[in-house]
Amino acid sequence: MEDSGSKPGAPIAEAPVSELRRARRAKITKQLRVRPSEPRDDHFEDLSASVNASKHGIYFTTRRSNYYKGMRVFVTFPYTSAHDPMSCEYLAEVVRIEGLQNGKFGVAVDLKMTLNMNSQSKAGHPAR
Repeated sequence: MEDSGSKPGAPIAEAPVSELRRARRAKITKQLRVRPSEPRDDHFEDLSASVNASKHGIYFTTRRSNYYKGMRVFVTFPYTSAHDPMSCEYLAEVVRIEGLQNGKFGVAVDLKMTLNMNSQSKAGHPAR
């Protein structure tokens, strides 16, 4: 992505992470369930707690070390049980992983799409 004032082939500075966010984050601690969406990834079900969330993403902590940048996952948020009608499931992509203390990891996911029986809407937009 080059602007009209830059020379072709010139390196482009990346925007700081804070400038890449599309919406403000709220500190919210709610349980979520994460599962891989790709058949090539070993199946797991990770029940973790969110640290913060926005309309387009969730940051949570986990002890699982098998997340990788670009991994596609199903995220149910908030999660109380598999049959809770208030839970919402999303298709998401892991965009950042941070090593934390005590063997934990911080994982940031970008919510790509809401998964509903009635519609497939972009995350952050209400299903009709």
